[in-house]
Amino acid sequence: MGRIIVTEFVSLDGVMEAPGGGEGFRYDGWSFEIDRGEDGNQFKLDETRDSDALLLGRRTYEGFAGAWPSREGDFADKFNNMPKYVISKTLDKAEWNNSTVLSGDVAEEAANLRRTLDGNIVVHGSAQLVQTLLEHDLVDELHLMVFPVVLGTGKRLFGATSDKKHLRLADSKVVGDGVAILTFERAESAPQTP
Repeated sequence: MGRIIVTEFVSLDGVMEAPGGGEGFRYDGWSFEIDRGEDGNQFKLDETRDSDALLLGRRTYEGFAGAWPSREGDFADKFNNMPKYVISKTLDKAEWNNSTVLSGDVAEEAANLRRTLDGNIVVHGSAQLVQTLLEHDLVDELHLMVFPVVLGTGKRLFGATSDKKHLRLADSKVVGDGVAILTFERAESAPQTP
């Protein structure tokens, strides 16, 4: 059985829009303004090496498919060669190597991937997809690289949910110029209220 791991760059106020740029957002590329240091770079490299498949929303998929095939190096090699699944009702065909379009119900498609694949199924970006996965309790682990900046505007990582979602902090560290890496796991049982 696979594990769905969501990994995000977020601002202190929860904005996850266009951390790497290229989306026309007012603060495109905001994460590059703050050094995450060697330890932060190593965390991302290790996370990528531990990925067995990617699960992406259409917009993130199209951004990645436009950027990674022409690149070289550890990240690019891993991204270009591993299986990729894109959740989309509008995309007919996925051109990027080893890509499959999943057009059914998002929660059902993700749950099926989790049942049928082994290893880490990693989600980058993909705000709408992540919110759906969180709503349906399909996120096994959440990696947040929290940058010390308040953007004040932009697409937020967390949206409304139908109920509380309990997580457990599994690891935390500060890297580079004050970037916090927080790893959360889904709590097995919710805390009891008095």
